[in-house]
Amino acid sequence: MVLTDVLVGGLTLGGLYALTALGLTVQYGVARILNLAYGQFLIAAAFGAFVLATRFGLSPIITLFLALPVGFALQWTVYQLLLMPLVRRTGAGPALETDSILLTFGLSFLVLGICVAAFGGDLYSYSYLAYPVDILGSKVSANRLVAMVFAFAMKAVLYLLLTRTRLGTAVRAVAVSPCFAPLVGIDVRAASAIAFGIGGALLAASGVLISMFLPFSASLGVVFAMKALIVVIMGGAGNLMGCLVAGLLLGFVETLVASYVDPGLTVAANFTLFLLVLLLRPTGLFGKTVR
Repeated sequence: MVLTDVLVGGLTLGGLYALTALGLTVQYGVARILNLAYGQFLIAAAFGAFVLATRFGLSPIITLFLALPVGFALQWTVYQLLLMPLVRRTGAGPALETDSILLTFGLSFLVLGICVAAFGGDLYSYSYLAYPVDILGSKVSANRLVAMVFAFAMKAVLYLLLTRTRLGTAVRAVAVSPCFAPLVGIDVRAASAIAFGIGGALLAASGVLISMFLPFSASLGVVFAMKALIVVIMGGAGNLMGCLVAGLLLGFVETLVASYVDPGLTVAANFTLFLLVLLLRPTGLFGKTVR
């Protein structure tokens, strides 16, 4: 395998890992809720893309743009109907994190059960742009390139949304200081619901992009949730730049190990890298130590 294959493979996987983790870190960083159902909703989006592509002939690119508002609306609704009562009851205190973990853990099994009932436990995939493209003498699948481009484009849009708009400023203010944000007229609960919706849009987009070139099954939701958690912790909880760097780092390590060592050791390599970061930087690559 030439260097170009490793580079494109690392950028593709790393870009998708970063995009997947960005949704989770936005949800946790603003709403202070660790969504353990995140991976199962991602797989549900992948199944949605599969159905629309194989039964209705809809292009995954069109599905991608449809998935963004649908994912936003679904996760916004989950927050309003299921998580908001917990926020009110706990006063957004320490008990919220424990209660929300238990609730979203149960929700993940509900979504898993629906996916298994509808599709069983088999692996699924569909053909989309499955032809090679020559890049510097290396053959790269076109669907991987499309997924990589859209993943980085959406990260750029998210960055601009959070740094160049009033809505983004309000969301970042809640993430930094939920106690003082109301003093400047920011509705913390509304901002948290919007952040949860943004995370839903990103997870739905990630599911569609993953379905373009990777086989998936109903049980793989826990794998993507695990990798998203690793990226979030490695980058520093709530840090967008940390998610990007950690996701790319994880993607390159996984690609290098699969290419030059043994594909069966990618999980071990991921956790080894994770443990090294925790030992050297307990708060993550870009996390700040609380004094």
